[in-house]
Amino acid sequence: MKRTEGGVTAAKGFAAADCEANIKYKDRTDMAMVFSKEPCVCAGTFTSNIVKAACVMWDKEIVESGRCMHGVIVNSGIANACTGKEGYDACMATAKAAEEMLSVPYDTIAVASTGVIGMQLPVDKLTAGVKNMSASLEETLDAGTRASKAIMTTDTVNKEIAVTFEISGKTVTLGGMSKGSGMIHPNMCTMLGFLTTDLAIEKKLLQEALSEVVTDTFNMISVDGDTSTNDTLLIMANGLAGNQKISEKNADYETFKEALFEVCRFLARKMASDGEGATKLFTAHVLNARTKEDARILARSVISSSLSKAAIYGCDANFGRFLCAMGYSGVSFDQNDVELFFESSAGECKVFEYGVPLPFDEEQATKIMSEEEVIIRIDMHEGKEEATAWGCDLTYDYVKINADYRS
Repeated sequence: MKRTEGGVTAAKGFAAADCEANIKYKDRTDMAMVFSKEPCVCAGTFTSNIVKAACVMWDKEIVESGRCMHGVIVNSGIANACTGKEGYDACMATAKAAEEMLSVPYDTIAVASTGVIGMQLPVDKLTAGVKNMSASLEETLDAGTRASKAIMTTDTVNKEIAVTFEISGKTVTLGGMSKGSGMIHPNMCTMLGFLTTDLAIEKKLLQEALSEVVTDTFNMISVDGDTSTNDTLLIMANGLAGNQKISEKNADYETFKEALFEVCRFLARKMASDGEGATKLFTAHVLNARTKEDARILARSVISSSLSKAAIYGCDANFGRFLCAMGYSGVSFDQNDVELFFESSAGECKVFEYGVPLPFDEEQATKIMSEEEVIIRIDMHEGKEEATAWGCDLTYDYVKINADYRS
């Protein structure tokens, strides 16, 4: 597997476009389209929040129906959540506009929205945006990058990646883009994520691979503990790489799943590090837990704790906060078995060992915690399982951003 340039347009046959639809933002692009003329098998994971946006319900129906997918249209600024029938009708109007312009069935077009909850989308601006983008689709890497920027809300950087790998003698490409900076505590996948590949694979296996990979990538990040109403991760595979179709869980399937994991892990870490107001990526790595699920729960509890996140921001080696978060996670363990370390590119510092605090150099600990990524390594000494979770520090700016988000 190799990293390559681009994102959602890196794979053969995928085009993208963006435009300024002025849905909420007045000074930037706020709509994006990703499209394949060749029909794609598709898979998806969606929010576990009972309150689901209209676009989530629209996309779930496409994925679960077994139909192919030709593309996805995304708007930023307004989430189209808590909008009733009018919100669902906006999804229909968007897809129908694509049908008219691109000559594909409307029910093969996914839609996604992100932004303020409880506002109705301006359908006239949506459909105008679809017509604009349909006429300007390009299969260039730059078009994919522009699309990744158009779906941003409070994100400070766009998030995209592409990789290549070999399947049955053919070079296959997998690309992706995501957005998400606040209201990030997935229980399925991510805020919004879109993956494209020219791999030939059966739909059932595509869905199984995506669902498995999500567990240890997007489901292991948290910014603020809020699971969005709009969480959507979609993958489209158009088969243009020409590989022998993957129809069983063989070596080719595992190769694809490895590439999928790396792409999703990269995007998940990018989202965590770009949390609203964040200055650092906060990583918790749990080792030697009794079960894999125990390791996941413990790691997520540590990076989700507001007190832990505040300590990371303040470069305060207050290890009791991390142990406390472990203790209320719901996992049963013996604190007298635990070792806890602070790590970063500046070094390593052990602060807790087998139930007892250790003397440590506060100046060294502060230096370690001042780096762009701070890792809390926790050895449970109870088994052989491990897991990693990613979050960010909690800063004053997080409150400022969200105190007036609607306005």
